[in-house]
Amino acid sequence: MVSWFHELPDTSAAGGKGANLSRMAREGLPVPPGFVVCAPAFAQFIDGGIFQTIAATVADLDVYDDEALGQAAEAIRGAIATAALPTNLSDAIATAYEAMGDHTRVAVRSSAIGEDGETASFAGQQETFLNLRGAEAVLQAVRDCWASFFSPRAMFYRAEKGDITDTRMAVVVQEMVLADRSGVLFTVDPVHKTREHMVMEAVFGLGEGIVSGMITPAHYVVERTTGAVIRDFVPRQAQAVVYAPEGGTMEVHLSEEQSAHRVLEPTDLEALRKVGLQVEAIFGPPQDIEWCLRDGQLFVLQSRPITNL
Repeated sequence: MVSWFHELPDTSAAGGKGANLSRMAREGLPVPPGFVVCAPAFAQFIDGGIFQTIAATVADLDVYDDEALGQAAEAIRGAIATAALPTNLSDAIATAYEAMGDHTRVAVRSSAIGEDGETASFAGQQETFLNLRGAEAVLQAVRDCWASFFSPRAMFYRAEKGDITDTRMAVVVQEMVLADRSGVLFTVDPVHKTREHMVMEAVFGLGEGIVSGMITPAHYVVERTTGAVIRDFVPRQAQAVVYAPEGGTMEVHLSEEQSAHRVLEPTDLEALRKVGLQVEAIFGPPQDIEWCLRDGQLFVLQSRPITNL
C-alpha cells in the first residue's frame, strides 16, 4: 500500500505522477525523496460503504447538470471525510513519513492512474498540499487528495475522458525543497510547435507563483543542441511565493535589489537544458518538467508528457 520511489511497482499502483518520479529517481536524476500511498490503499479505504455511495451517486448522473454534479461531488466527498482510515493504512503512512524525519516538510499530491499519460493529462484536476509537517497533517492531506478526486471539475473531466466510476488513485508524499527559484521546462516549444527549441519559465521562490498566475515569469527560449539563447523576456518580479513558517505558503514582496536580479543565469539555463534532454531520453516524448533550485542545486519535482503538440 505504501512504496518508496525506488521500489514502486508500476503506474497501475502509483499513478502517472508517482510512476514518473520513481523512474527518474531510479535513473539517478535529482528527485527529492518520497513515497507513494498506492492505489490499493485507496481501494481498501473505500471498500464497502463508500464505494457503494460512489456507485449509487454517479449511476444516472448528468455531468452537464452543474447543480446535480455539485450535489453528487459533495455527497461523495462527505462520505470520504467522515470515514475512518483503517489502522493498518494510517500506521503504514505515518511510519513512512516518520522514516523521512519527524519534522520533514513535505508536499502531498494526487497521482491518478490516468494522470500524466501521453494522450491526456489530468494536471490540476486534484489537490496539492505544500509545506506540511507531522504525521497527522500528512494523513489529513492524503484524505483530502482522495476527496479532491471527486470535485465537480475532476468528475466532469473523467466522464469526458473515460469512466466517471474510476476510483484508481494514488497519492505522492515528497520531501519539499526550500527553493529560492522555481519553474517549468518544456523540452520543445509547445506554442510554436518547434522541436529544435526548449522553453524555460522561472520565478523567485516557489513555482506556485507561476501556477497561480500571480507572477509573470522570466521566459527563455534556448536551442536544444547548443544551449544558445534564442530570445528571452525577463520582467521585474516584485513578489514571490515562499514557505510560511507555520505551514503552507505565503506571498512576500522583494526588495528593489532582489527583484533586479536575473532569475536564471547562463549556468542555470545549461543545467536545465541537460536535465531536459535526460528526462526526455528516459520517457521518449517531449516533456513538461517542474523543477526548482536551492543554493544553485537543481531538483526535478515532476514530469509529464506534453499532450498538445
